[in-house]
This record gives sequence, structure tokens and C-alpha cells, in this order.
Amino acid sequence: MRTVPFCLKWRHASDCSSADFPRILVDAYLTIGVVALFVLLAIAVVASLLLRRRLSRRSASMRYLLELADHLESDLKTCRAELQQAHAVMSLNPDLPAASEQEAAHAIEAGLRSLLQQRLWIRDRAPRASQAELDEAARSMSDARERLRPLLQALGQAQRELDSAMREHIRREPEA
Repeated sequence: MRTVPFCLKWRHASDCSSADFPRILVDAYLTIGVVALFVLLAIAVVASLLLRRRLSRRSASMRYLLELADHLESDLKTCRAELQQAHAVMSLNPDLPAASEQEAAHAIEAGLRSLLQQRLWIRDRAPRASQAELDEAARSMSDARERLRPLLQALGQAQRELDSAMREHIRREPEA
């Protein structure tokens, strides 16, 4: 009986015969193949998880960007309506807009046009944009909302004060 120098079956190489040698090699190759298969499977799972995470973040960024656009549009339209109401109350002739009303209307229309350009960018370029570009667009839109928020609050406060002054004026008028 001839012994083989490498044997996985028994503790000592002298326990292996040459008849066991091909089977031992097959067992070794099978073990290496199974390990390699598990390593490749682990790599595929990690890659798919990373891809899913990236796509999920991208999808969340797109949703956030669209929500910001909707909120900004709502804020601009609210601002336009409140300005129109304030100018209608203050104007001597509500049918003729004052110069300041026209300036405010132009500013709001410019904001709405800019928002339309953002929406067109979202529709046309966002699907191919990098995550950094999506984040920058969202940051830009969020900054615009933050700049508009104090103006909306001041406009709301001015509207409440104007309404209060008009009610006070109406109460005094019958006495005069």
C-alpha cells in the first residue's frame, strides 16, 4: 500500500492509501468550491444591499424634492392671495392696482416661474442627476422656503393688523 503525502481523511498520512487519493482531492476541491460559492454569494448580497440603499436614498431625495416644490408653490400662492387681499383693502380704487402691488405681483410671479424651472429640471434631469445634485436642488429649494417664511409671517401679521384697523374704523364711522 502506497501512502500519499497529503490526506484529509485520517490524522496521519500513513493511514491514507493511494486508492483514497482521488477522492481526497475531490473532497478538497469541493470544499474550496463551496467556500468560494459562499464568498461570492456574500459579495452579491452585500452589493445588492448597497444598491438598494442607494436607490432608496435616491427615491427619498426625489420625494423630498417634490414635496419641497409643492410646499414652496403653496407658500408663493398664499403670499400672492394675501397681498392681493391686503391691496384690495388698502386701495382707493380696487380695480386699479397700485405700483407696490404690481411690484409684489411681479416678484411672486418671478418666484413661480423659478419654481416652474425647478420642476422642469426635476422632470427632465433629476432621474439622471447625481445624489449630490439632488441634495443641492433640495437645499436650494429649502433655503428659498426659509427666506419666504418670515415674509409670510410678516404678511400675515400685517393682514391681521389691517383687518383689526378696518374693524376699528368701521366701528367709529357710525358715531361720526
